[in-house]
Amino acid sequence: MPFQPEQSVVDAGLDIYDRPVQMSPGTLTAWQRLSSAAKGEDVTIQLVSAFRSFAYQCQIIERKRERGQSMDEILRVSAIPGFSEHHSGCALDLTTPGHPPLEESFEQSDAFGWLSRQAHEFGFTLSYPRNNPLNVDYEPWHWCWHR
Repeated sequence: MPFQPEQSVVDAGLDIYDRPVQMSPGTLTAWQRLSSAAKGEDVTIQLVSAFRSFAYQCQIIERKRERGQSMDEILRVSAIPGFSEHHSGCALDLTTPGHPPLEESFEQSDAFGWLSRQAHEFGFTLSYPRNNPLNVDYEPWHWCWHR
């Protein structure tokens, strides 16, 4: 995975847990356009997470280690600090009502279908499709804006 330096981010509202969310200015503009277009087609897409600092990425890994996960298990779904697309401020984890966040079942949702057809029009791509060359577990919820 390529190194992802932390970027400048702006406030972007709240996620589904009512936590403040930040993302790059360009990502915010693209996200607003994407979510508005989806809503116009009666599709609700919600933010689970966006920007993460290196320190927060460390905390994620530490919590998983404390729960007894091996580093091999952790690295199949979580990048080491410095290599997560979330550091760029361009990666968004998404969900929709009626689907648990960060679960593969998101791919069965209308929101995922809409994203699969339309996200590229707003500059977003699915980062980790099935059998991706980075050998990262499939994450249908993880979309990244490419400037």
